[in-house]
Amino acid sequence: MSSTPSVSSSITVRLEVEARPTAVSELTTLIETTGGIVTALDVTASEHERITVDVTCATRGDEHAATIVDGLRGLAGVTVGPVSDRTFLLHLGGKLKIESKVPIRNRDDLSMIYTPGVARVCEAIAANPDDARRLTIKRNTIAVVTDGTAVLGLGNIGPLASLPVMEGKAALFKRFADIDAFPIALDTTDVDEIVATVRAIAPVFAGINLEDISAPRCFEVERRLRDMLDIPVFHDDQHGTAIVTLAALTNALKVVGKDLRTVRIVLSGAGAAGTAVLKLLLAAGAEDVVVADIAGVVSIERPGLDPSLRWIAEHTNPRGLTGTLRAALADADVFIGVSAPDVITADDVATMADRSIVFALANPRPEVDPVDAAQHAMVVGTGRSDFANQINNVLAFPGVFRGLLDAQSHRVTDTLLLAAAQALASVIHEDELNPTYIIPSVFNPQVTTVVAAAVEAAARAGAPS
Repeated sequence: MSSTPSVSSSITVRLEVEARPTAVSELTTLIETTGGIVTALDVTASEHERITVDVTCATRGDEHAATIVDGLRGLAGVTVGPVSDRTFLLHLGGKLKIESKVPIRNRDDLSMIYTPGVARVCEAIAANPDDARRLTIKRNTIAVVTDGTAVLGLGNIGPLASLPVMEGKAALFKRFADIDAFPIALDTTDVDEIVATVRAIAPVFAGINLEDISAPRCFEVERRLRDMLDIPVFHDDQHGTAIVTLAALTNALKVVGKDLRTVRIVLSGAGAAGTAVLKLLLAAGAEDVVVADIAGVVSIERPGLDPSLRWIAEHTNPRGLTGTLRAALADADVFIGVSAPDVITADDVATMADRSIVFALANPRPEVDPVDAAQHAMVVGTGRSDFANQINNVLAFPGVFRGLLDAQSHRVTDTLLLAAAQALASVIHEDELNPTYIIPSVFNPQVTTVVAAAVEAAARAGAPS
């Protein structure tokens, strides 16, 4: 699938141009014929014979940007000055900062904020540890923890290179749920060390968001931390994906007039996200799910079945299918991809049942071209922002954690995840549903509040009395 120009790869170029009537149109024409999209053009200085122009344009990436700049250099009477990558500029110095919530103006302030007044607060917490939620940042702060082994579609890039993603995640927590989140990138891939480190820093936080830790280690890290900590542990790659996928599927099934308990679902991907999506689908009532990985359909009969896949084999595939993913798609009602680019084609989608649903969530290149899939499927969703029905985790994790923190919850359960999915689906009313609108925008102001309220209610209902 050919990529389109995106603001994520936009540049601003400073140009000195001869002051002639066609100068600006020559610039914009060159950029557009080279495949870029001009999004802003500002004259920043002017003389009798020359003008200085800042041109901002969206590109398809670094190579495309270089091609555009080279083309500008070839225009007569144009001198190319500094070229700024807008995304890199946005990240300069990082995307986060820490500020004091209280002013320090005089000795009285200092005496209360720090010594000697702070000692009284320390003694109160020592006497009643629950006061830490009331009197410290623990009340509204979570850790975003990674080891950098499964970052976006980049893979194992390490903790240092993962930091911009973790900062971005923390920024989203603040923007959408007013939660203070801090990135923790660990320089170890050892499960024991990760668990011990998170356990040691846990007193500061009211929750732990695990992020971009490769499977199958992520399962053990999550399980062990949940067993030993008294704060909720949420693995967004698993449970955030599962919540948003189930919410989108709930509404898509309404659009196509089918029922979750009777549809045939094919799931491509048996890693962290795929396993979590599967478990939540089953918890919601799905009965006919077939899972496929790189080796084909997961079944008890498959030779050399990896032990990590045994649970999947035992809880799916009721019709005993074997063979390839493509063969399994025949007569399926739903395809959900959380795997790799281009694993199926439009011809494969054509073999599915009438009024089929395709969620191709690999990002940035989906399992099938969404435009091609839409020729045969009634509803198509992706993880991308440039197609309808973006199935994006940011629809889930801010509201989920807002609800967990407000309830002072100690754990994450399937009941909470189902409540979040049902609440997210409910944001779109029945009279709004159509094949291109099954999931709300990430900027819909109701999303976080509705999901948070549902999670808080479920957490309080499930809390021990």
